[in-house]
Amino acid sequence: MRQLKPERLKKGDLIGIVSPASPIADPSKINRGVHYLESLGYRAIVGANVTKTKGYLAGDDAERASDLETMFSNRHVRAIICVRGGYGTPRLLARLNYRLITQNPKIFVGFSDITSLSMAFWKKCGLITFHGPMLGVDMADKIEPFTEDFFWRTLTSKEKLGRVSLPQDASPISFFPGKSTGRLLGGNLSMIVSMLGTPYQPNFNGTVLFIEENGEEPYRVDRMMMQLRNASVLSKTKAVLAGQFTDCVPEDPSKASFSVEDILHESATSAAKPFLANMPFGHVGRKMTLPV
Repeated sequence: MRQLKPERLKKGDLIGIVSPASPIADPSKINRGVHYLESLGYRAIVGANVTKTKGYLAGDDAERASDLETMFSNRHVRAIICVRGGYGTPRLLARLNYRLITQNPKIFVGFSDITSLSMAFWKKCGLITFHGPMLGVDMADKIEPFTEDFFWRTLTSKEKLGRVSLPQDASPISFFPGKSTGRLLGGNLSMIVSMLGTPYQPNFNGTVLFIEENGEEPYRVDRMMMQLRNASVLSKTKAVLAGQFTDCVPEDPSKASFSVEDILHESATSAAKPFLANMPFGHVGRKMTLPV
């Protein structure tokens, strides 16, 4: 596959702000996030429909798709950062002009529901995107120091990042030992599973799969991990990185249940390949920025 690597970000560059999924509850966070970007020496342009609301969506599908395509077609915009995740990005996949995106490769950042766009951009365009902090989630108020440093080094460095140093109190868990290399591919587990069998599902052969989740009970996590196994995704990958599974606990703790750690350990044993869990990324303040 042809790989499109966007140019690094430089001070003074213009950053586009979009809401491809759900609206933000406090619109003032958009202004605070923009102020943060400007305080670092960047310029920002906010999509025309970013503050709209339609049900649990930030405007209707046509409006949200229009904002995305407008930012990609604007030759002055060097990067696009999503306001938040939520729901609804899969509704945009069949609407988007992937030729336009291919002809205008640029930095694209988001996580959670934004995973579907990152996966589709890789499958349809070969565009490297970034699973990282979002404007209304991480940048509107004081951004976590590790998150901030990792993010800007990833997007602006002239050199390869090289060996990654985790925070001293980070505690990764090895569920299966070994070493491997491959292209990073992944994001939110629910979104990855929802794309299996669609034209937007990328090829997982030889990849290092990374996954995270938020607010799903263990039985649902178990079902999604089994779907990855039954769809031969885990057998095709070279290794797995599991991030934070935030609030993924039983709704009724009095009922018998597995823990998410139990489920991931079983998946690692079944896959029999390097599997590292409890990594610092996902629906948490402290997160790595991972290229997709």
